[in-house]
Amino acid sequence: MISVTKLLCDTEYFGDSLRYSPGSMGQVNGATQGQGPVVVWNTTRTCNLKCIHCYSNSESKKYEGELDTGEALRFIDHLAEFKAPVILFSGGEPLLREDLIELVTYAKGKGIRATISTNGTLLSREKTAILKSLGVGYIGVSLDGIGENNDRFRGREGAFAAALTGIRNCIEIGQRTGLRFTINKHNYRELNAIFDLIEAENIPRVCFYHLVYAGRGSKMVEEDITRQEARLAMDLIMERTLDFHRRGLQKEILTVDNHADGVYLYMKLKEKDPARAQIILELLRLNGGNRTGIAIGAVDWYGNVHPDQFTQNHTFGNVRERKFGDIWTDLSQPVLAGLKNRKPLLKGRCAACRWLDICNGNFRARAEAVTGDFWESDPACYLTDEEIGLS
Repeated sequence: MISVTKLLCDTEYFGDSLRYSPGSMGQVNGATQGQGPVVVWNTTRTCNLKCIHCYSNSESKKYEGELDTGEALRFIDHLAEFKAPVILFSGGEPLLREDLIELVTYAKGKGIRATISTNGTLLSREKTAILKSLGVGYIGVSLDGIGENNDRFRGREGAFAAALTGIRNCIEIGQRTGLRFTINKHNYRELNAIFDLIEAENIPRVCFYHLVYAGRGSKMVEEDITRQEARLAMDLIMERTLDFHRRGLQKEILTVDNHADGVYLYMKLKEKDPARAQIILELLRLNGGNRTGIAIGAVDWYGNVHPDQFTQNHTFGNVRERKFGDIWTDLSQPVLAGLKNRKPLLKGRCAACRWLDICNGNFRARAEAVTGDFWESDPACYLTDEEIGLS
């Protein structure tokens, strides 16, 4: 996750203390020194929508065998013991889990920051008020287009209007919220409209996700944007971020799942503002690039532990059988051990890239989806051979 706002404008938001801290350098098991990783917990596979890019292949039906309340509470105990700083309650659709309020309350009582990733359609005023009262740190709402384009992508007419109502309910009572937008060839032309939306609706945060080829999204390799389109998208994101800053509008803008963004941003600033570019380079080095299997991990609805929520084809253990911390530090798992020290394993362009120390090989799930090799180059890197130091 790259904070465009932090890098360009030197503003500080909550997550920046985890992303750009000296304590994050050299960590192999957590976000910063003395902490465990941020954990994405897919609390349920059930969802009331059917998004065409869903990494969990979720549908509107009940899935048997999910962690029950008692098992979930023990899992949270073990996360607290391992000093995980954040739990991201995700799905499927986490608001469909009947004991979600109990689980959020318990996590907060254990000193873990609780955040929620939702499609937003179930964020009624009553539900939002309850979550606010519990001290939920952030609610991320997924939108993948404006109006009908979002509804087509998410498989239900009216999904955009319902999600926007949920966002408004959050803003009305001061519950911190923001958008999650997955860029693909069907919606990247709507980036400007998304920036207009967050200004018009006073939405304080937006995360622009690069497409990861997993779940139903594994069939969308051809639906991804081109390298040139990725560069143009980043140009627009930078331009609109700076425009907000110049006008005094406090908006946190981030990109997710493609660390080429950080390198590209640095190179653009080096031309215009070398002093700021040097600061950006130092921040990117502190961050260390992709930290799947290090600073972020995932647990699915059955309790299986994965490198991240998009890489569910690699499992390291189950929290019903072992504590999360014991699983996360077990280097007998070759993929997990490799992720903690991946540079010697990387191949192709990634292995030879001059920016490896600030990218760390980008996203392994995409490399495996396209090539069949977990350690091959990420095909979504849009930097040229010349830019990465290849002749």
